[in-house]
Amino acid sequence: MIAPYNCVVVANGSFPQTALPLRLLHEASVVIACDGAIEALDKAGITPAAIVGDLDSIPSCFRERYADRIHIVEDQEINDLTKSVRFAHRSGQQEVLILGATGLREDHTLGNISLLMDYAPLFRRIEMLSDYGIFTPLRQTTTLASDPGTQVSLFSLAPSGTISTTGLRWPIRDRRLTAWWQGTLNEATGNNFTVTLSADARIIVYRTLQIM
Repeated sequence: MIAPYNCVVVANGSFPQTALPLRLLHEASVVIACDGAIEALDKAGITPAAIVGDLDSIPSCFRERYADRIHIVEDQEINDLTKSVRFAHRSGQQEVLILGATGLREDHTLGNISLLMDYAPLFRRIEMLSDYGIFTPLRQTTTLASDPGTQVSLFSLAPSGTISTTGLRWPIRDRRLTAWWQGTLNEATGNNFTVTLSADARIIVYRTLQIM
């Protein structure tokens, strides 16, 4: 359901524990660490191409060990994930997978998920993966892969837009989702489903994964 990514950005939330995100992390040619995420990467034996952030979460030993790949961004109006994603964009990356952006503090989790929509225009493909599921931002009508029984939730970040779906157990037809809960807890009926968006709709789709 998830094609490999050349670039993986690792945030300082819950480090992946299951087979799929760990495989995608190890297969990536470019790994970018968000500030303190370097500690988990170092423990896993992974050397990032870059460490990006204001470095307020990095012990001095890591500053010395990875001095040649540290990129300090002091801007306090954006978080370290955004700094790292923008770094990936400036570096010419077209497809980016984000790991470690959920778990631990719930406010960070909600903020990071919502930021996917801001990142979407910068890349050909960008998604956020946890040990349990994957978040995909949609700005236009899209067909997504699934398995029969995959749990699907749709979160609207532009309540004025309308959406319709096919391939879900409970179809949505030309509806405005004005609260986050309204598009949740649906289920795929086959190997794919389609989300049709009006021009002003912006949706983040969550699909559960088989835990491996």
